[in-house]
Amino acid sequence: MANLTRYDPFDVTFEPFDDLFKGFFRPVRMEGMEGVSQMQIKMDVKENDKSYTVHADIPGVKKEDIHVTIDGNQVSISAEVKKEKEEKEGEKVLRSERYYGKVARSFTLGSEIDEGASQAKYDNGVLELVLPKKTSTPSKKLEVK
Repeated sequence: MANLTRYDPFDVTFEPFDDLFKGFFRPVRMEGMEGVSQMQIKMDVKENDKSYTVHADIPGVKKEDIHVTIDGNQVSISAEVKKEKEEKEGEKVLRSERYYGKVARSFTLGSEIDEGASQAKYDNGVLELVLPKKTSTPSKKLEVK
């Protein structure tokens, strides 16, 4: 007697191709540069009645390579990361590695930001943003004539 097996017409697994693209879209890691390829902007956001204070960790970046954009209540921080590592033995270069990339982070705050009064300071790998809230103008009631 023959063994019976169930056939599922909606089963789309193709065993020879299951592992074909496994890991294909993962980022490439370079030896000795693990921290750089996974660089992220880590942040703390604090709020009081008048403003928001943001501390963003962006180590190893020059302050000229940091860009902050404010649009209403949305804040975007981006930075150009440039790392170079060269190992020499005497005058002979044994290994040279370079990494260039961009990291970015955007977030939305509860109130609109006063762009003109905002301040940014970068020291020891920490970007500090002081973002004052816009003073809300009281709504005006129009009289219909």
